[in-house]
Amino acid sequence: MKKLLTLFFTILSLIACNNTKEKTIETSDNEKIVKLYFEHFNNHDWTKMANMYAEISEFKDPSLGQGIVKQTRQQIIDKYSELNKVFPDLHDQVIQTYPSGNKHIIVEFVSSGTGPDKAKFELAICTILTIEKGVITKDFTYFDNFDEEKSK
Repeated sequence: MKKLLTLFFTILSLIACNNTKEKTIETSDNEKIVKLYFEHFNNHDWTKMANMYAEISEFKDPSLGQGIVKQTRQQIIDKYSELNKVFPDLHDQVIQTYPSGNKHIIVEFVSSGTGPDKAKFELAICTILTIEKGVITKDFTYFDNFDEEKSK
C-alpha cells in the first residue's frame, strides 16, 4: 500500500510540474509578443505593429468611442500614422506587464510625445491584450480621458 501511495504522489507531482511548465511557456510567449509590439510602436513601424493583430480585432479605447469597436489592420495603421503626424516623437515606456492566464496580458505603460505647439504630454495607460494563436485579438485600453475644458 505504501509503494502504491508513493507511486500515486510521484505521478501526481509530475503531472502538476508539466502543467505549470506549459503555462509558463505560453505566458513567456505572450510577454515576447508584447515586447515586440512596443518595439514596433516605438520605431513607428505601424505596419509591423498592425500585423501583430488578427485581421479584424476588437478594441475598447476612449479614442475610438464607447463600447467595443472592431478595427482592421489597415485602420490600425491609419490611426497611428495620423497620431504620429501630430506627435512625431510619440513613445511608449512599459512600466510593467502582468500575465493573466494563458491568453491575456495586462500592460501598464506611459505614452509621451510633443505636440505641434511644443507642449509635451505624458499619459498613463493600462491595456489588457487577448492573444490567441500568436496574434492580438482584443485590445482593451484604459486611461483618464477627462477633459478639463468640459468641466468649466
